Amino acid sequence: MSKDINNYSFDDPAERSNNLETDALCYLSLQELSTQLRAGKVSSVEVTRGILDRIQRIDAGLHAYLTVLNESALRRAAQADEEIRGGKWRGPLHGVPIAVKDLCQTKGVLTTCASRVLRDWRPDSNATVVERLESAGAVLLGKLNLTEFAVAWYHPELPTPLNPWDRSLWPGASSSGSGVATSAGLCFASIGTDTGGSIRFPSAACGIVGLKPTWGRVSRYGVFPLGESLDHIGPITRTVADAAIMLGVIAGQDPLDDTSLSTAVDDYMVAVTGGAKGIRIGVDEKYISQAAAPEVAAAIIDAMRTLEKLGARISKIALPDVGPGVAAWTTLCAADAAAAHEATYPAKALEYGPGFRSFLEVGAAVRGQDYAKAQMVRERFANRFQAVFEQVDVIACPSMPFVSLPATGMPTDARGLTGSNALLHFTAPFNLSRNPTLSQPCGESEAGPPPSLQLVGRRLGEGTLLQVGAAYERATEWHKQRPAMTNMFD
Repeated sequence: MSKDINNYSFDDPAERSNNLETDALCYLSLQELSTQLRAGKVSSVEVTRGILDRIQRIDAGLHAYLTVLNESALRRAAQADEEIRGGKWRGPLHGVPIAVKDLCQTKGVLTTCASRVLRDWRPDSNATVVERLESAGAVLLGKLNLTEFAVAWYHPELPTPLNPWDRSLWPGASSSGSGVATSAGLCFASIGTDTGGSIRFPSAACGIVGLKPTWGRVSRYGVFPLGESLDHIGPITRTVADAAIMLGVIAGQDPLDDTSLSTAVDDYMVAVTGGAKGIRIGVDEKYISQAAAPEVAAAIIDAMRTLEKLGARISKIALPDVGPGVAAWTTLCAADAAAAHEATYPAKALEYGPGFRSFLEVGAAVRGQDYAKAQMVRERFANRFQAVFEQVDVIACPSMPFVSLPATGMPTDARGLTGSNALLHFTAPFNLSRNPTLSQPCGESEAGPPPSLQLVGRRLGEGTLLQVGAAYERATEWHKQRPAMTNMFD
Protein backbone atom coordinates (compact mmCIF):
# COMPACT_ATOMS: atom_id res chain seq x y z
CA MET A 1 0.00 0.00 0.00
CA SER A 2 1.06 3.61 -0.57
CA LYS A 3 1.44 6.34 2.00
CA ASP A 4 -1.54 7.56 3.94
CA ILE A 5 -3.27 10.28 1.93
CA ASN A 6 -2.57 12.85 4.62
CA ASN A 7 1.17 12.38 4.02
CA TYR A 8 0.96 11.97 0.25
CA SER A 9 3.01 14.43 -1.81
CA PHE A 10 1.24 15.56 -4.96
CA ASP A 11 4.33 17.59 -5.87
CA ASP A 12 6.87 14.75 -5.90
CA PRO A 13 7.73 14.28 -9.64
CA ALA A 14 8.72 10.61 -9.26
CA GLU A 15 5.56 9.74 -7.35
CA ARG A 16 3.45 11.77 -9.76
CA SER A 17 4.90 9.87 -12.73
CA ASN A 18 4.28 6.50 -11.11
CA ASN A 19 0.77 7.52 -10.18
CA LEU A 20 -0.01 8.65 -13.72
CA GLU A 21 1.01 5.20 -15.00
CA THR A 22 -1.09 3.49 -12.34
CA ASP A 23 -4.05 5.75 -12.97
CA ALA A 24 -3.95 5.11 -16.72
CA LEU A 25 -3.98 1.38 -16.01
CA CYS A 26 -6.90 1.76 -13.60
CA TYR A 27 -8.96 3.49 -16.29
CA LEU A 28 -8.69 0.70 -18.83
CA SER A 29 -12.04 -0.83 -19.66
CA LEU A 30 -12.73 -4.19 -18.08
CA GLN A 31 -12.62 -5.74 -21.55
CA GLU A 32 -9.24 -4.14 -22.33
CA LEU A 33 -7.77 -5.28 -19.04
CA SER A 34 -9.07 -8.81 -19.53
CA THR A 35 -7.37 -9.04 -22.91
CA GLN A 36 -4.06 -7.88 -21.43
CA LEU A 37 -4.32 -10.25 -18.47
CA ARG A 38 -4.99 -13.26 -20.68
CA ALA A 39 -2.09 -12.33 -22.97
CA GLY A 40 0.27 -11.93 -20.02
CA LYS A 41 0.98 -8.27 -20.78
CA VAL A 42 0.07 -7.32 -17.21
CA SER A 43 -0.50 -9.42 -14.11
CA SER A 44 -3.52 -9.36 -11.85
CA VAL A 45 -1.22 -8.74 -8.87
CA GLU A 46 0.27 -5.70 -10.62
CA VAL A 47 -3.15 -4.28 -11.44
CA THR A 48 -4.61 -5.09 -8.04
CA ARG A 49 -1.68 -3.45 -6.25
CA GLY A 50 -2.08 -0.40 -8.46
CA ILE A 51 -5.77 -0.02 -7.80
CA LEU A 52 -5.37 -0.62 -4.05
CA ASP A 53 -2.73 2.11 -4.09
CA ARG A 54 -5.14 4.41 -5.92
CA ILE A 55 -7.85 3.66 -3.34
CA GLN A 56 -5.40 4.50 -0.56
CA ARG A 57 -4.39 7.75 -2.27
CA ILE A 58 -7.76 9.20 -3.18
CA ASP A 59 -10.67 7.43 -1.49
CA ALA A 60 -10.25 9.52 1.65
CA GLY A 61 -11.62 12.31 -0.57
CA LEU A 62 -14.44 10.19 -2.01
CA HIS A 63 -15.62 7.67 0.62
CA ALA A 64 -16.62 5.12 -2.00
CA TYR A 65 -15.51 2.14 0.11
CA LEU A 66 -16.69 1.01 3.52
CA THR A 67 -14.30 -1.98 3.59
CA VAL A 68 -11.15 -2.57 1.53
CA LEU A 69 -9.93 -6.19 1.35
CA ASN A 70 -6.22 -5.61 0.77
CA GLU A 71 -4.80 -8.99 1.74
CA SER A 72 -7.51 -11.24 0.31
CA ALA A 73 -7.58 -9.23 -2.94
CA LEU A 74 -3.85 -9.75 -3.46
CA ARG A 75 -4.16 -13.46 -2.65
CA ARG A 76 -6.94 -13.88 -5.20
CA ALA A 77 -4.94 -11.88 -7.75
CA ALA A 78 -1.91 -14.16 -7.26
CA GLN A 79 -4.14 -17.20 -7.66
CA ALA A 80 -5.61 -15.75 -10.86
CA ASP A 81 -2.13 -15.13 -12.30
CA GLU A 82 -1.11 -18.70 -11.56
CA GLU A 83 -4.25 -20.10 -13.17
CA ILE A 84 -3.97 -17.92 -16.26
CA ARG A 85 -0.31 -18.85 -16.75
CA GLY A 86 -1.30 -22.50 -16.39
CA GLY A 87 -3.93 -22.22 -19.13
CA LYS A 88 -6.89 -22.38 -16.75
CA TRP A 89 -8.57 -19.18 -17.92
CA ARG A 90 -12.03 -18.88 -16.37
CA GLY A 91 -13.36 -16.14 -18.66
CA PRO A 92 -13.22 -12.37 -19.13
CA LEU A 93 -13.48 -11.54 -15.42
CA HIS A 94 -10.50 -13.71 -14.47
CA GLY A 95 -8.07 -11.58 -12.47
CA VAL A 96 -10.12 -8.38 -12.85
CA PRO A 97 -10.49 -6.25 -9.67
CA ILE A 98 -14.15 -5.41 -8.97
CA ALA A 99 -16.19 -4.34 -5.94
CA VAL A 100 -19.72 -4.90 -4.65
CA LYS A 101 -22.30 -2.83 -2.85
CA ASP A 102 -22.34 -3.47 0.89
CA LEU A 103 -25.84 -4.94 0.68
CA CYS A 104 -24.25 -8.09 -0.78
CA GLN A 105 -23.33 -10.78 1.73
CA THR A 106 -19.64 -11.70 1.69
CA LYS A 107 -18.54 -14.68 3.73
CA GLY A 108 -16.60 -13.62 6.82
CA VAL A 109 -16.50 -9.97 5.73
CA LEU A 110 -18.40 -7.09 7.30
CA THR A 111 -21.71 -6.55 5.52
CA THR A 112 -23.21 -3.50 7.21
CA CYS A 113 -25.71 -2.13 4.66
CA ALA A 114 -24.24 1.23 5.80
CA SER A 115 -26.19 0.99 9.06
CA ARG A 116 -25.36 0.72 12.73
CA VAL A 117 -28.02 -1.98 12.98
CA LEU A 118 -25.67 -4.44 11.22
CA ARG A 119 -22.36 -2.87 12.25
CA ASP A 120 -20.83 -6.23 13.30
CA TRP A 121 -22.46 -8.63 10.82
CA ARG A 122 -20.07 -11.06 9.14
CA PRO A 123 -22.21 -13.49 7.09
CA ASP A 124 -21.33 -17.17 6.91
CA SER A 125 -22.06 -17.35 3.18
CA ASN A 126 -21.82 -15.30 0.01
CA ALA A 127 -24.64 -13.73 -1.93
CA THR A 128 -25.14 -15.63 -5.17
CA VAL A 129 -23.93 -12.62 -7.17
CA VAL A 130 -20.67 -12.59 -5.15
CA GLU A 131 -20.30 -16.35 -5.51
CA ARG A 132 -20.68 -16.12 -9.29
CA LEU A 133 -18.19 -13.27 -9.60
CA GLU A 134 -15.59 -15.12 -7.54
CA SER A 135 -16.20 -18.37 -9.45
CA ALA A 136 -15.48 -16.39 -12.63
CA GLY A 137 -12.10 -15.44 -11.16
CA ALA A 138 -12.85 -11.82 -10.30
CA VAL A 139 -10.77 -10.17 -7.58
CA LEU A 140 -13.00 -8.64 -4.89
CA LEU A 141 -11.46 -5.34 -3.76
CA GLY A 142 -14.00 -4.55 -1.09
CA LYS A 143 -17.48 -3.41 -0.09
CA LEU A 144 -18.91 -0.15 -1.41
CA ASN A 145 -20.72 2.63 0.43
CA LEU A 146 -24.43 3.32 0.08
CA THR A 147 -27.38 5.07 1.64
CA GLU A 148 -28.59 3.26 4.74
CA PHE A 149 -30.35 0.08 3.60
CA ALA A 150 -30.53 1.51 0.07
CA VAL A 151 -33.14 4.26 0.10
CA ALA A 152 -32.24 7.97 0.06
CA TRP A 153 -30.47 8.79 3.32
CA TYR A 154 -27.02 8.14 4.75
CA HIS A 155 -26.58 7.16 8.36
CA PRO A 156 -25.34 10.32 10.13
CA GLU A 157 -22.47 8.45 11.82
CA LEU A 158 -20.97 7.19 8.54
CA PRO A 159 -19.11 9.06 5.77
CA THR A 160 -21.07 10.12 2.69
CA PRO A 161 -19.76 9.24 -0.80
CA LEU A 162 -18.70 12.30 -2.78
CA ASN A 163 -19.19 12.77 -6.50
CA PRO A 164 -15.78 12.63 -8.28
CA TRP A 165 -16.93 15.22 -10.83
CA ASP A 166 -17.60 17.76 -8.08
CA ARG A 167 -18.15 16.93 -4.44
CA SER A 168 -20.92 19.55 -4.23
CA LEU A 169 -22.99 17.39 -6.60
CA TRP A 170 -25.27 14.47 -5.72
CA PRO A 171 -23.51 11.08 -6.18
CA GLY A 172 -26.78 9.33 -6.98
CA ALA A 173 -28.79 7.57 -4.26
CA SER A 174 -28.23 4.18 -2.77
CA SER A 175 -25.58 2.63 -5.06
CA SER A 176 -23.59 5.86 -4.82
CA GLY A 177 -20.40 4.12 -3.65
CA SER A 178 -20.60 1.83 -6.68
CA GLY A 179 -21.02 4.78 -9.03
CA VAL A 180 -18.25 6.82 -7.40
CA ALA A 181 -15.74 3.94 -7.34
CA THR A 182 -16.36 2.96 -10.95
CA SER A 183 -16.25 6.54 -12.23
CA ALA A 184 -13.11 7.39 -10.25
CA GLY A 185 -11.11 4.35 -11.41
CA LEU A 186 -11.26 2.62 -8.02
CA CYS A 187 -12.52 -0.63 -9.53
CA PHE A 188 -13.11 -1.92 -13.07
CA ALA A 189 -16.78 -2.65 -12.45
CA SER A 190 -19.15 -2.83 -9.52
CA ILE A 191 -22.46 -4.28 -8.43
CA GLY A 192 -25.39 -2.03 -7.63
CA THR A 193 -29.03 -2.57 -6.74
CA ASP A 194 -32.03 -0.71 -8.10
CA THR A 195 -35.43 -0.49 -6.41
CA GLY A 196 -36.48 2.90 -7.78
CA GLY A 197 -33.42 4.13 -9.64
CA SER A 198 -30.34 3.22 -7.65
CA ILE A 199 -28.32 1.77 -10.52
CA ARG A 200 -29.44 4.49 -12.92
CA PHE A 201 -29.05 7.51 -10.63
CA PRO A 202 -25.39 6.89 -9.67
CA SER A 203 -24.56 5.93 -13.25
CA ALA A 204 -26.07 9.19 -14.51
CA ALA A 205 -24.70 11.30 -11.66
CA CYS A 206 -21.18 9.90 -12.13
CA GLY A 207 -21.09 9.79 -15.95
CA ILE A 208 -20.91 6.01 -16.48
CA VAL A 209 -22.94 2.97 -17.59
CA GLY A 210 -25.53 1.13 -15.52
CA LEU A 211 -27.61 -1.92 -16.42
CA LYS A 212 -30.77 -2.78 -14.49
CA PRO A 213 -31.75 -6.26 -15.68
CA THR A 214 -35.23 -7.72 -15.82
CA TRP A 215 -36.54 -8.53 -12.33
CA GLY A 216 -35.46 -12.10 -11.62
CA ARG A 217 -32.74 -12.19 -14.31
CA VAL A 218 -30.10 -11.91 -11.54
CA SER A 219 -30.51 -13.76 -8.25
CA ARG A 220 -31.29 -11.64 -5.20
CA TYR A 221 -30.22 -14.36 -2.76
CA GLY A 222 -27.96 -12.94 -0.08
CA VAL A 223 -28.56 -9.31 -1.08
CA PHE A 224 -30.32 -7.53 1.79
CA PRO A 225 -33.71 -6.46 0.41
CA LEU A 226 -35.16 -2.99 0.29
CA GLY A 227 -38.39 -3.87 -1.52
CA GLU A 228 -38.35 -7.49 -2.62
CA SER A 229 -40.99 -7.04 -5.31
CA LEU A 230 -39.03 -4.11 -6.79
CA ASP A 231 -35.33 -4.94 -6.22
CA HIS A 232 -33.06 -5.51 -9.21
CA ILE A 233 -29.34 -6.44 -9.07
CA GLY A 234 -27.02 -5.30 -11.87
CA PRO A 235 -23.62 -4.01 -12.99
CA ILE A 236 -22.20 -0.49 -13.03
CA THR A 237 -19.32 -0.10 -15.50
CA ARG A 238 -17.53 2.40 -17.73
CA THR A 239 -18.56 0.83 -21.07
CA VAL A 240 -21.54 -1.06 -22.46
CA ALA A 241 -19.40 -4.07 -23.37
CA ASP A 242 -18.18 -4.24 -19.77
CA ALA A 243 -21.80 -4.33 -18.59
CA ALA A 244 -22.40 -7.21 -21.01
CA ILE A 245 -19.46 -9.13 -19.55
CA MET A 246 -20.67 -8.62 -16.00
CA LEU A 247 -24.26 -9.55 -16.77
CA GLY A 248 -23.15 -12.71 -18.56
CA VAL A 249 -21.51 -13.88 -15.32
CA ILE A 250 -24.16 -12.94 -12.77
CA ALA A 251 -27.36 -13.72 -14.72
CA GLY A 252 -29.27 -16.98 -14.60
CA GLN A 253 -31.56 -19.08 -12.46
CA ASP A 254 -30.55 -19.75 -8.88
CA PRO A 255 -32.11 -22.56 -6.80
CA LEU A 256 -31.58 -20.38 -3.72
CA ASP A 257 -33.87 -17.67 -5.16
CA ASP A 258 -37.31 -18.94 -6.10
CA THR A 259 -38.03 -15.67 -7.93
CA SER A 260 -35.07 -16.04 -10.30
CA LEU A 261 -36.04 -16.74 -13.91
CA SER A 262 -35.29 -20.05 -15.63
CA THR A 263 -34.95 -18.59 -19.14
CA ALA A 264 -31.55 -19.34 -20.71
CA VAL A 265 -28.97 -16.54 -20.53
CA ASP A 266 -28.15 -14.91 -23.88
CA ASP A 267 -24.63 -14.42 -25.19
CA TYR A 268 -24.44 -10.72 -24.42
CA MET A 269 -20.99 -10.28 -25.94
CA VAL A 270 -22.40 -11.36 -29.30
CA ALA A 271 -25.21 -8.87 -28.81
CA VAL A 272 -22.85 -5.89 -28.44
CA THR A 273 -21.48 -6.47 -31.94
CA GLY A 274 -24.87 -6.40 -33.64
CA GLY A 275 -25.32 -2.71 -34.49
CA ALA A 276 -28.49 -0.62 -34.41
CA LYS A 277 -29.70 -1.19 -37.97
CA GLY A 278 -33.38 -2.07 -38.11
CA ILE A 279 -33.96 -1.73 -34.35
CA ARG A 280 -37.23 0.09 -33.64
CA ILE A 281 -36.77 2.79 -30.98
CA GLY A 282 -39.76 4.63 -29.55
CA VAL A 283 -39.70 8.15 -28.09
CA ASP A 284 -42.54 9.76 -26.15
CA GLU A 285 -41.72 13.46 -26.37
CA LYS A 286 -44.51 14.41 -23.96
CA TYR A 287 -43.23 11.96 -21.34
CA ILE A 288 -39.72 13.41 -21.66
CA SER A 289 -40.81 17.07 -21.61
CA GLN A 290 -42.96 16.59 -18.48
CA ALA A 291 -39.90 16.24 -16.23
CA ALA A 292 -36.61 16.61 -18.12
CA ALA A 293 -34.55 19.79 -18.08
CA PRO A 294 -34.19 21.30 -21.59
CA GLU A 295 -30.52 20.31 -21.94
CA VAL A 296 -31.32 16.72 -20.98
CA ALA A 297 -34.23 16.49 -23.41
CA ALA A 298 -32.04 17.96 -26.16
CA ALA A 299 -29.31 15.38 -25.48
CA ILE A 300 -31.82 12.52 -25.78
CA ILE A 301 -33.16 13.84 -29.09
CA ASP A 302 -29.61 14.27 -30.39
CA ALA A 303 -28.83 10.68 -29.39
CA MET A 304 -31.84 9.56 -31.43
CA ARG A 305 -30.47 11.37 -34.46
CA THR A 306 -27.19 9.50 -34.05
CA LEU A 307 -28.95 6.15 -33.74
CA GLU A 308 -31.10 6.95 -36.78
CA LYS A 309 -27.92 7.55 -38.79
CA LEU A 310 -26.78 4.10 -37.62
CA GLY A 311 -29.89 2.55 -39.13
CA ALA A 312 -32.29 2.48 -36.20
CA ARG A 313 -35.93 3.29 -36.90
CA ILE A 314 -37.08 6.11 -34.60
CA SER A 315 -40.82 6.55 -34.05
CA LYS A 316 -43.11 8.56 -31.80
CA ILE A 317 -45.03 6.60 -29.17
CA ALA A 318 -47.36 7.35 -26.26
CA LEU A 319 -46.54 5.72 -22.94
CA PRO A 320 -49.21 5.08 -20.31
CA ASP A 321 -49.44 7.74 -17.59
CA VAL A 322 -46.65 7.10 -15.05
CA GLY A 323 -48.00 9.47 -12.38
CA PRO A 324 -50.21 7.03 -10.46
CA GLY A 325 -47.50 4.38 -10.54
CA VAL A 326 -44.82 6.72 -9.21
CA ALA A 327 -47.19 7.68 -6.37
CA ALA A 328 -47.89 3.99 -5.65
CA TRP A 329 -44.17 3.18 -5.60
CA THR A 330 -43.63 4.73 -2.16
CA THR A 331 -46.47 2.71 -0.65
CA LEU A 332 -45.17 -0.55 -2.11
CA CYS A 333 -41.52 0.06 -1.34
CA ALA A 334 -42.06 1.33 2.21
CA ALA A 335 -44.31 -1.60 3.11
CA ASP A 336 -41.86 -4.08 1.57
CA ALA A 337 -39.05 -2.46 3.56
CA ALA A 338 -41.01 -2.72 6.80
CA ALA A 339 -41.46 -6.44 6.12
CA ALA A 340 -37.71 -6.87 5.46
CA HIS A 341 -36.86 -5.15 8.76
CA GLU A 342 -39.47 -6.86 10.93
CA ALA A 343 -36.76 -8.46 13.10
CA THR A 344 -35.06 -5.15 13.94
CA TYR A 345 -37.76 -2.49 13.65
CA PRO A 346 -39.10 -1.18 15.93
CA ALA A 347 -36.93 -3.21 18.35
CA LYS A 348 -33.76 -1.34 17.30
CA ALA A 349 -35.42 1.81 15.99
CA LEU A 350 -32.91 4.17 17.58
CA GLU A 351 -29.97 2.49 15.84
CA TYR A 352 -31.33 3.50 12.42
CA GLY A 353 -30.58 6.92 11.01
CA PRO A 354 -33.51 9.36 11.09
CA GLY A 355 -34.13 9.25 7.33
CA PHE A 356 -34.45 5.50 6.95
CA ARG A 357 -36.29 5.24 10.28
CA SER A 358 -38.91 7.63 8.90
CA PHE A 359 -39.26 5.39 5.84
CA LEU A 360 -39.89 2.36 8.05
CA GLU A 361 -42.47 4.38 9.98
CA VAL A 362 -44.31 5.04 6.72
CA GLY A 363 -44.10 1.37 5.77
CA ALA A 364 -45.33 0.12 9.12
CA ALA A 365 -48.37 2.39 8.83
CA VAL A 366 -49.46 1.15 5.38
CA ARG A 367 -52.87 -0.51 5.57
CA GLY A 368 -53.49 -3.76 3.76
CA GLN A 369 -56.15 -2.22 1.56
CA ASP A 370 -53.79 0.62 0.55
CA TYR A 371 -51.09 -1.87 -0.38
CA ALA A 372 -53.62 -3.84 -2.42
CA LYS A 373 -54.74 -0.71 -4.24
CA ALA A 374 -51.14 0.28 -4.99
CA GLN A 375 -50.44 -3.21 -6.27
CA MET A 376 -53.32 -2.97 -8.73
CA VAL A 377 -52.08 0.42 -9.93
CA ARG A 378 -48.77 -1.29 -10.58
CA GLU A 379 -50.30 -4.22 -12.45
CA ARG A 380 -52.43 -1.99 -14.67
CA PHE A 381 -49.48 0.20 -15.58
CA ALA A 382 -47.18 -2.77 -16.19
CA ASN A 383 -49.71 -4.46 -18.46
CA ARG A 384 -50.30 -1.33 -20.54
CA PHE A 385 -46.58 -0.71 -20.71
CA GLN A 386 -45.76 -4.17 -22.08
CA ALA A 387 -48.21 -3.52 -24.93
CA VAL A 388 -45.97 -0.67 -26.18
CA PHE A 389 -43.40 -3.29 -27.24
CA GLU A 390 -45.79 -4.49 -29.91
CA GLN A 391 -44.76 -1.30 -31.76
CA VAL A 392 -41.07 -0.92 -30.83
CA ASP A 393 -38.07 -2.91 -29.59
CA VAL A 394 -36.60 -0.24 -27.29
CA ILE A 395 -37.88 2.92 -25.60
CA ALA A 396 -35.57 5.92 -25.13
CA CYS A 397 -35.80 8.52 -22.37
CA PRO A 398 -33.51 10.20 -19.81
CA SER A 399 -32.06 8.29 -16.86
CA MET A 400 -32.92 11.21 -14.61
CA PRO A 401 -34.53 14.60 -15.22
CA PHE A 402 -31.40 16.69 -14.64
CA VAL A 403 -27.76 16.49 -15.65
CA SER A 404 -26.83 16.83 -12.00
CA LEU A 405 -28.26 17.83 -8.64
CA PRO A 406 -26.76 19.49 -5.57
CA ALA A 407 -25.62 17.00 -2.94
CA THR A 408 -27.89 18.71 -0.42
CA GLY A 409 -30.98 18.56 -2.62
CA MET A 410 -32.51 15.31 -1.32
CA PRO A 411 -35.54 15.27 1.03
CA THR A 412 -34.63 14.97 4.69
CA ASP A 413 -37.18 12.25 5.47
CA ALA A 414 -39.77 9.96 3.91
CA ARG A 415 -42.39 12.69 3.60
CA GLY A 416 -40.34 14.07 0.70
CA LEU A 417 -40.80 10.85 -1.24
CA THR A 418 -44.59 10.80 -1.15
CA GLY A 419 -46.75 11.72 -4.10
CA SER A 420 -45.62 11.97 -7.71
CA ASN A 421 -41.91 12.53 -7.12
CA ALA A 422 -40.31 14.16 -10.18
CA LEU A 423 -36.95 12.47 -9.59
CA LEU A 424 -38.59 9.04 -9.90
CA HIS A 425 -40.42 9.98 -13.13
CA PHE A 426 -37.94 8.16 -15.42
CA THR A 427 -36.93 5.33 -13.08
CA ALA A 428 -39.62 3.95 -10.77
CA PRO A 429 -42.05 3.05 -13.60
CA PHE A 430 -39.60 0.43 -14.90
CA ASN A 431 -39.16 -1.09 -11.45
CA LEU A 432 -42.92 -1.38 -11.26
CA SER A 433 -43.05 -2.98 -14.73
CA ARG A 434 -39.89 -5.09 -14.11
CA ASN A 435 -38.38 -4.23 -17.51
CA PRO A 436 -34.62 -3.98 -18.11
CA THR A 437 -32.91 -0.64 -18.64
CA LEU A 438 -29.49 0.55 -19.80
CA SER A 439 -28.11 3.98 -18.85
CA GLN A 440 -25.13 5.58 -20.59
CA PRO A 441 -23.56 9.01 -21.20
CA CYS A 442 -25.06 10.89 -24.17
CA GLY A 443 -23.48 14.34 -24.29
CA GLU A 444 -21.23 16.70 -22.44
CA SER A 445 -21.73 19.20 -19.68
CA GLU A 446 -19.67 22.26 -18.90
CA ALA A 447 -19.90 21.73 -15.16
CA GLY A 448 -20.29 18.14 -14.05
CA PRO A 449 -21.13 14.77 -15.55
CA PRO A 450 -22.68 14.29 -19.00
CA PRO A 451 -26.43 13.80 -19.58
CA SER A 452 -27.56 10.18 -19.42
CA LEU A 453 -29.59 8.26 -22.00
CA GLN A 454 -31.84 5.49 -20.70
CA LEU A 455 -32.88 2.66 -23.01
CA VAL A 456 -35.76 0.48 -21.83
CA GLY A 457 -36.35 -2.99 -23.27
CA ARG A 458 -39.00 -5.65 -23.19
CA ARG A 459 -38.69 -8.16 -20.37
CA LEU A 460 -35.56 -10.30 -20.85
CA GLY A 461 -34.55 -7.95 -23.67
CA GLU A 462 -31.14 -7.12 -22.21
CA GLY A 463 -29.40 -8.31 -25.38
CA THR A 464 -31.23 -5.76 -27.53
CA LEU A 465 -30.44 -2.95 -25.07
CA LEU A 466 -26.76 -3.87 -25.11
CA GLN A 467 -26.80 -4.09 -28.89
CA VAL A 468 -28.21 -0.58 -29.28
CA GLY A 469 -26.16 0.90 -26.45
CA ALA A 470 -22.90 -0.51 -27.81
CA ALA A 471 -23.65 0.79 -31.30
CA TYR A 472 -24.29 4.26 -29.91
CA GLU A 473 -21.14 4.09 -27.79
CA ARG A 474 -18.97 3.14 -30.79
CA ALA A 475 -20.34 6.10 -32.73
CA THR A 476 -19.69 8.66 -29.99
CA GLU A 477 -17.02 9.70 -27.49
CA TRP A 478 -19.19 10.58 -24.51
CA HIS A 479 -18.23 7.50 -22.47
CA LYS A 480 -14.56 8.52 -22.57
CA GLN A 481 -15.13 11.61 -20.41
CA ARG A 482 -13.53 11.36 -16.96
CA PRO A 483 -14.02 13.36 -13.76
CA ALA A 484 -11.14 15.72 -13.04
CA MET A 485 -11.48 15.30 -9.25
CA THR A 486 -9.89 18.72 -8.84
CA ASN A 487 -11.55 19.63 -5.54
CA MET A 488 -11.39 16.32 -3.73
CA PHE A 489 -8.62 17.33 -1.36
CA ASP A 490 -9.45 20.96 -0.54
